[in-house]
Amino acid sequence: MLRKRKIDFTLLDNAFVTIADWTRAQQIANGLEIKQLHHRLDEFARRFCPIHGSFGVAYHWSVDQCEYATDIVFKRQADLAAIYGNLTRTAIHTVKPDNIATFLGRKLNAQYEGEMGNRFNIRIAGTRIKHTMGPVSLKLYDKFGLILRIETTVNDLTFFKHYRQVEHRDGTTETKWASRQKTIYSLPALREVLAAANRRYLEFLSTIEDPRNGRDKLDKLSQSVQNEGRSYPGFNFFDCNDEALFHLIARGEFNISGRQNKALRRFLPDKNSGQISRLLKRLRVPGLSKKVGHAYKYYLTHFGKEVIAAGLKLRKLVIIPELAFGNAT
Repeated sequence: MLRKRKIDFTLLDNAFVTIADWTRAQQIANGLEIKQLHHRLDEFARRFCPIHGSFGVAYHWSVDQCEYATDIVFKRQADLAAIYGNLTRTAIHTVKPDNIATFLGRKLNAQYEGEMGNRFNIRIAGTRIKHTMGPVSLKLYDKFGLILRIETTVNDLTFFKHYRQVEHRDGTTETKWASRQKTIYSLPALREVLAAANRRYLEFLSTIEDPRNGRDKLDKLSQSVQNEGRSYPGFNFFDCNDEALFHLIARGEFNISGRQNKALRRFLPDKNSGQISRLLKRLRVPGLSKKVGHAYKYYLTHFGKEVIAAGLKLRKLVIIPELAFGNAT
C-alpha cells in the first residue's frame, strides 16, 4: 500500500524503521475497509476451498486472535538502550492487577475469576515483559534495538464489552452492554480499544523516572573540575571529611542565613581562612553552592540540596546497615 502511494519506507521483519510520511502511513492503516477484506477472503475461499459453492453456502469470517502494536522508533540504538532496562525492570515490579485492568479499560472486582500476572522472558531476540488478564495480554519489548513495541493481544474478542443491539432467539432485540462479536466487522471498533490500551500503558511508562538524570548528577558531583587554572577534586560520600562537610553545610541555620567563612571556622577549627575559602570554592564550582549578593554569603543550590540529602540518606539507611549486618564471606 505504501509503495502504491509512493511513500518510501524501510522495513525490518514486521517493523518499519523509517517512513517518509508517518502521519499518512497511520491514516492508511486506520482506513482498513472491512468490506474489501471480506471480498478478498471470499476470493481466497473460491480459489482454494471451492467445495462450499456446491452447497450454496458462504463462509462466515470470524476473528480468533487479534494483535495491535504501537511502535516508538528511535534514531539510534544507544538512545533506546539507555532507557529500556530501567523501563522493563520498573514495569515488571510496579504493575499490579488493578493496573492491568485499567490499561485494558476494565475495572477489577471481586467477581473476576480469570488469571492475571506479569512475566519476564529472556529470548534470543532480547527481553520481553508480558502482563496478562484472562485471554488478553499486553507486552513490551524491543526490536533490533531501535523500536520499543507495545503490543496488546486478545485471544477471545468477547472479553471486551460494548453497548450494542442484541438479537434474541425469539426474534426480539434489545440494546445493552454485551460481549463484542467475533466477526471481522468488529475489527474497526476493536482497533480503537486495543490502541487505547497501548496508549494507557505508554502513559504509565512515561511516568517512570529516567535514571540517566541521576547518573549525570552523580558524575557531576564526583568528578574533578578545572576552574581558572586550578583543579578542584570531586566529592566522595565514602570519605569521612567530605561526609562531615556535607553534614555541616546542610545545617538548618545555614539554609536560612547563608554560610560565611567566619561562621564555618567555628565548626572547622583545624582549618584557616584560606582553607575554608578553598572549600567554599570547591562547593561553588560544580554548582552545589552559590554566592548571593556582595555579602560573601553562600547558599546551597537546588542541585546541592538534592544530591547531598540523597547521598547522606543512602549512606545512613542503606550502605552502613548493609555492611553492619551483611553476612561475612
